[in-house]
Formats: sequence, structure tokens, C-alpha cells
Amino acid sequence: MTPLKIAVVVHGRFHAFDLVRELIKQGNDVTVFTNYPKYILEKFGIPPVHVRSFLLHGICSRIFHKLNQLLPIPSFEPLLSPLFSKWASDNISQEDYDVVHCFSGVAEELFISLQTKDKTLSTLVRGSAHIVVQKQLLAAEETRVNSLTNSPLKIDQPSDWIIAREKREYKLASLIIVLSQFAQTSFIEQGIEPQKVKVLPLGAQLSLFRPDPKVIQDRCQRILSGQPLRVLLVGTFSLRKGAIDFVEIAKNAGSNFQFKFVGTIAHDARFLYQTNHQYIDFISKQPQSKLPQQYAEADIFIFTTIEDGYAVVLSQAQAGGLPILATTNCSAPDFIVENETGWILPIRSPDAFIDRLKWCNEHRQELADMVQKIYQDFQPRDWTDVAQDFTLIVGDYLHQRQK
Repeated sequence: MTPLKIAVVVHGRFHAFDLVRELIKQGNDVTVFTNYPKYILEKFGIPPVHVRSFLLHGICSRIFHKLNQLLPIPSFEPLLSPLFSKWASDNISQEDYDVVHCFSGVAEELFISLQTKDKTLSTLVRGSAHIVVQKQLLAAEETRVNSLTNSPLKIDQPSDWIIAREKREYKLASLIIVLSQFAQTSFIEQGIEPQKVKVLPLGAQLSLFRPDPKVIQDRCQRILSGQPLRVLLVGTFSLRKGAIDFVEIAKNAGSNFQFKFVGTIAHDARFLYQTNHQYIDFISKQPQSKLPQQYAEADIFIFTTIEDGYAVVLSQAQAGGLPILATTNCSAPDFIVENETGWILPIRSPDAFIDRLKWCNEHRQELADMVQKIYQDFQPRDWTDVAQDFTLIVGDYLHQRQK
């Protein structure tokens, strides 16, 4: 394929840096427009010559984010998002790119400026479901949690301002790239043309999470020995990620299970963290180099999220040979084979998770066989695959447009 000239526009990091690194390795002429300093991108393998940084925006974003956590002040989103988009527009309009790949929320002004460039493809990446669907799910979850706890809790949700802005961005984009079929479906259900929404599953440094055969052997021996099954969740302990269901599962599954969470405790779920140590072993966020050990010590991975785009922890768990119990509202349905590598369950269904865990306890030989199958049949997907698929998606669109 002919190398492409690509601008990647991202107000943060997300998965952009890994994608950019691999796109460069594959011979493309890539420039990333970011609010991170160049030395940070060097740590991801991106030479400074490929980076343009709006450092003032990054500094202000972090300051305002801290202030929003501490004080009841208005959001600075209506100031910062257009500011970054206009900065990117001023820089990108000076050159001709084949593809401008921008993260949602900071694309509007940029995409408007590109409307005069007929040969430039504007692709918008959205890391979660359609923003209207995301809002609906989180608002419903806030109502549910408040009714269950009799507490006036707040879940961080998209504002009316950013919802309206992103909906305009969806219309301006030539293509919308999402990370899972769940997200793709949410866009189609909101009236976006199916051919405009493409799925680009992400990857991970899966070689790091591929265990030695002895880890698998030890896990199978643990399972068959009859000792309590070790159930692991990694990521963010938050209401959006189904923390209240995870707690209900841990409280009611019984003595045949031990539950562990590894990661960050979100502010909205701190009350659950403070009152449920007797059911869940909470471990603080670990560097990626230490996560493989956490997976190695587990027998089952659980993911109770209410709404997600692509959770890399699912790929890490599968690379580690763990059977997965996950909800429908994430990337898990894209790669889990029901009853062979895991199970897909409805959101807000702790009883369904408990029933499946009890099946695992009562069918330990089948569970051990599943561990072996996952380990033996696993097909890794790394960032090289992601970059190749990205260029295929945009290359096909450019080719069709030329025809």
C-alpha cells in the first residue's frame, strides 16, 4: 500500500501514541498534534520530529481538571476544546494531508476548516458509545445507584454542551471509527449511516501478558484442587464500570470465591471501596510491568461495566489464559466465544454473574479445560495489527472516493 500522510489530533494520550508509533514504523508520514510534551512521546517510541505540542493547553487542562475535582466550579470544556481544535486547524491547514484522524470533542473547528480540502479524509475516533447512548446509560445508572443506596450520588456524564458538539462532529466527519461492535451499533441506532461507522479494535503489548506454561499449569491445579476460585477485576473501580454490581457479586457469591480489584478508585465509588474490604481485596494501581503477576494469580476475570469502548484489560486477561465474564456493553462480545473462552452477560445483572460463577465452581474440570483452550488457541492482536487495519480502512475509503 502507498504510504499515507497522516495527521493524528489528540487532546491527551488515549491510544493515539501507540497507533502513531506503528503507523510510522510501517512507512507512513505521520505527525501527531497533542498537548503532551515531546519527551513523553519519545517514551512511546515517537521521534520529536513527528510531534507538534500545544503545551499551554495541556497545562491548563490539568489545572482545570484538578480544580473541578476539588471545587464546584463550571466546566472549562467550552473554552479548552475549541481552543485545541483551532490550534490544530491553524497548523494542519498549512499542509496537505491524506488523512486527518481526530479524537472526538476537539474536531469541530478542525473539520470545518478541512471542508475546502477535497482530497483530505476526515476521520473521527470515538472511544465510547455514541455520546447520546453513553449519556442515557450513565443517567440511568445514576438513578439506579441512588435508589439502591438512598444517597444523592453523581456519576460523571457528558454535558449538554459536549453532546451537541460531538453530534455536529459526527456529521462533519467522513468516517467515524469506533472500537467495538457495541459502539458501532449505538451509532447506527442513533441514525448514523452504517457505512460511515467502522470498527477498529485496539491492541496491547500482549507479549508482556503471555504467561509461562507453568502459570497455566498452576492455575489448573488450583481450580481442580477445590480451593476458592480467584476472581479478578482490573481497571477503574467506578459506578460507570459497574462497581455496585461487582460489590453485589462479591458479597453474595459465597465462600467458594475470593475477589480482588487492582486499579484506581474513582471518587463516585469511594463509598463502596470504604465499606466492602471484607468482600474484596483492593490493590492500588500497578505499573504495567507488574500487572502480569496479578493475572497469573487469578482463575477468572470479571468485567461488570455499564458502558465502555475498548477495555485493554480484557485483551490482557485473555492473553493470560483467563476465562472472562463480561457485560454486553464493551468489546468483549467481539472476541469471546460463549462457553469456550468466557460468557457475555447483561449489564446490571449481578445474579447472572453469580450463577455463572457458581457453574464454574461446580464444573471445575470444564473450567480448567477452558483455561487450557484459551491459552493454546489465543491469537494475539498487537499495535502492528491495529495500524495495518487503520490504513486498510482509510485506504479503502480513499480508493473508493477516487473511483
